[in-house]
Amino acid sequence: MVGIKDVAKRAGVSIGTVSNVVNRPHVVAAATRHRVLSVIEELGYVRDESARQLRAGRSRVMGLLVLDLGNPFFVDVARGAEQAAHAEGLNIITCNSGQRSELEASYLAMFAEQRVRGVLLSPVATSGEALRTFRRTGTPYVFVDRKAPASEASSVSVDDVAGGALGGRHLLETGHRRIAFVNGPAILTQCRDREQGLRNALAGSGAELTVLEAIGLDVTSGRDAGARLLGASPRPTAVFCANDLLALGVLQAMVGAGVRVPDEMAIVGYDDIEFAGAAAVPLTSVRQPARRLGRTAAELLLAETSDTKPERQAVVFTPELVVRESTRVRR
Repeated sequence: MVGIKDVAKRAGVSIGTVSNVVNRPHVVAAATRHRVLSVIEELGYVRDESARQLRAGRSRVMGLLVLDLGNPFFVDVARGAEQAAHAEGLNIITCNSGQRSELEASYLAMFAEQRVRGVLLSPVATSGEALRTFRRTGTPYVFVDRKAPASEASSVSVDDVAGGALGGRHLLETGHRRIAFVNGPAILTQCRDREQGLRNALAGSGAELTVLEAIGLDVTSGRDAGARLLGASPRPTAVFCANDLLALGVLQAMVGAGVRVPDEMAIVGYDDIEFAGAAAVPLTSVRQPARRLGRTAAELLLAETSDTKPERQAVVFTPELVVRESTRVRR
């Protein structure tokens, strides 16, 4: 690779002059600056940012590790985090664990090796060897979309128990008494909390609840769950899904089988991603403030890595129900 010494030799200047051109161009005479920049372009020189940050003692890069970048919810979380980071002159490296613990461990190790400023983390689980190993590196981190164990780290999350209850009460109020819940992998706290909230809402109502656990939290898993619902007897009249991608898959299965939504099957999703309102039958969904989650988490991490080092915080947002055509009142 071309180094700063190569540029200095070709341009006939000192290494310090090349460094000034790269980092403080205003202190270099125009003619010299132009000559050095021409050599930089000719040789394809790229500044060694890692070495510069190590000398400065503080990285200008934050890590973001999410469960599924195929889910627009996490894309919006990333956008919110980028907004806060860029406002402070920092960049973000975004990685996708795919809900796989071994991949999560690999990315956490990479972040530690790269000496990033800190990590915004949506973990597969808040316990496990990967996270214990990462803690020992001393790299600051903030949980996103997950409440952290007491005093372990700051966290930004949504009250998913309340969100599950919102969806459950809405289905009761619209006349449903045979309700299904399509859940994601049980290892995810968010999924367990949403199911618990739904159960809380249905308690004492006399409603029948059927729970189906999907393999993933994607449209394909939703279609598979929809096929299972179509074969149920008696068939539920409403289904609440742990996220919008599952709900969109269920909707596809129902429409493909000629089941009218919401007349024969009402559907509620969770997250309120952009595609929820744009579906063939616009989906009722429990909205999470995804961009605020990402932005707030990044702000907490920036504060923790500043000289002030404030106390850790657990920020919890309240979800809201957005009612659309997929659950209009039954006649």
